[in-house]
Amino acid sequence: MELYLDSVRFEEVAQIQKLGYLKGLTTTPTFMYRDGITDVDQAIIDLSGMVEILQVEALGDSAEEVVSEAERLLALGLDPKRTVFKIPVSLEGTRACKMLVDMGLMVNIHLVYTLQQAYMAFTAGATYVCPLVGRLQDQGHDALGLVEDCVDVVDRYGYESKVMFSSVRHMEHVKNAMTIGAHACTVPWGILKQLTENHFTTLGTDQFTQHTNLLTKSVGDVFRKNEFRLQSDATISNALFAMTSNKTGAVLVLNGQKVHRIFTDGDLRRVLEKEGESALQMPLDKLDANHPSTVKSTANLKEAKDIFKEKEIDTLVVLDEDNNPVGLLDIQDII
Repeated sequence: MELYLDSVRFEEVAQIQKLGYLKGLTTTPTFMYRDGITDVDQAIIDLSGMVEILQVEALGDSAEEVVSEAERLLALGLDPKRTVFKIPVSLEGTRACKMLVDMGLMVNIHLVYTLQQAYMAFTAGATYVCPLVGRLQDQGHDALGLVEDCVDVVDRYGYESKVMFSSVRHMEHVKNAMTIGAHACTVPWGILKQLTENHFTTLGTDQFTQHTNLLTKSVGDVFRKNEFRLQSDATISNALFAMTSNKTGAVLVLNGQKVHRIFTDGDLRRVLEKEGESALQMPLDKLDANHPSTVKSTANLKEAKDIFKEKEIDTLVVLDEDNNPVGLLDIQDII
């Protein structure tokens, strides 16, 4: 099933350029009006240079007027091998379709609401025949049944036309297009970019990423460094300021180059409950050493995770190759 973007927004078209696998772009005068495009001809030329196939409107009250409009657009510089002229279904529209097809050009007969309209388009040799599913459903009609009938008629009689599923309103419509057997589907960008999304895919990807990081990243890649270190003659107030400014729940307290303890927000609450507000001026070396567990900065994250699990703790002291303390690793840093 060919996939088209239904849009005239250049930023959206640029996104499908990056993807590189969409068949092309369908446009409408309504899109041009809605997006405030005033130089329609220039917009059409610019868009044609961005996509493999551009489908653009050719309007007129008679077949001759439609053909004349198509020729005018080609004269602007559109490539006849990469341009599909969209024509609303009517008796004159199907006549114009036959004339353009005989000239070797591609045509999309659209605004199709009945199988009889589609039949006339098939007979006229339309490259694409385009029922508007969303609009039909808005009016209470069996739009999916119409698309399925169109596909069946093409298969039964061997018409060369492709049935294009259009007026897509949600992701389920794209699924409908595939299960019915539509040959092409044109989708707004807001829906198209959701087609690869799924909650369980996201969970699985996050899990794979986490496990890859655990095996390939080292503690040195993620741990919190010197700004989380204080000397033991600093006060609890200094520790509170460090934790607040660095948005962390712990600081490393050193006595020279030796680890004295880890001071946490839990320690802060306990000291304040016991000593009151005056505890804020208490030096950190008045608190007992708590001999925190350590991990080398060269260890991978899986090793660190195993220590967290074994010791049932949330914070480790990180040591460099010479066993000097250089910072903290929190369990949240690796999950």
